[in-house]
Amino acid sequence: MNFNSWLENKINNIENFIINIIGEENNPQGVIYEAMNYSLLSGGKRLRPVLLLASYELFKDNSTDVMPFACSMEMIHTYSLIHDDLPAMDNDDYRRGKLSNHKRYGEAIAILAGDGLLNKAFETGIKACLSCDDKSRGLGALNIIAKASGVDGMIGGQVVDMSGHEKIKTLEDLKHMYSLKTGAIIKSSIIAGAILGGADESELKSLEIFADKIGLAFQIEDDILDVTSTLEKLGKKTGSDIANDKITYLSFVSIEEAQSHAEQLTKEATEALSIFGDKAKYLIELAESLTKRDH
Repeated sequence: MNFNSWLENKINNIENFIINIIGEENNPQGVIYEAMNYSLLSGGKRLRPVLLLASYELFKDNSTDVMPFACSMEMIHTYSLIHDDLPAMDNDDYRRGKLSNHKRYGEAIAILAGDGLLNKAFETGIKACLSCDDKSRGLGALNIIAKASGVDGMIGGQVVDMSGHEKIKTLEDLKHMYSLKTGAIIKSSIIAGAILGGADESELKSLEIFADKIGLAFQIEDDILDVTSTLEKLGKKTGSDIANDKITYLSFVSIEEAQSHAEQLTKEATEALSIFGDKAKYLIELAESLTKRDH
């Protein structure tokens, strides 16, 4: 199977699973289910669940066994997007080519929809963990996911990002923020999949190197696309970083240098997977595709 067919198959499997997670109940709080599904089912790359499945497949053949964990990652990611788009954060009106959740449902419901998705992510993960043959692996994966979502991960990164010029004065400061805000969830997807698959310490170390490097490469590419892409291609408003006076990778280097850095990081990331041989081919192609978005 070629990479594009493999990726399409993985995304289709994710979509088929995720559509049934949040039913729209006929009760007084019915709007919250609608708002959660509005963002969760709006498409997107499904990168984080795909990464978890690809990492798991380095060790086991049937990744459908860990689909609940993969879709938990997508719910956490979607909750973060809903909250990021709020006026108090990035104040973005569009996401994935649609009105942002708060523009469709209002700020209060958007906040609660994000909260609901975060909670549902762990409900789904815990339910899957309880049915795991090896519950210690399930708990280990959930522990990694929880830490990456919290104040020492994604939330902490958002705090630093909001501090902007006060906290981010050098490229190294920016990389630290990116390792938390963007990199932690990407990394936890990869490491959680590996833990569920039964990776040993040396295998986890290689995957940690891979994850750290592609997480940064992915964010550098996002910074480039905010300048070079369009709303139609990207599915969200471009130029928002400049409009909000945000510090990005392009605050320190040129677009050409940034692209070169992203490509070098991707090369180093894929080299870290050499211990897995041909089993890592889809994970390698996925990493390489991340620095070629909309180019």
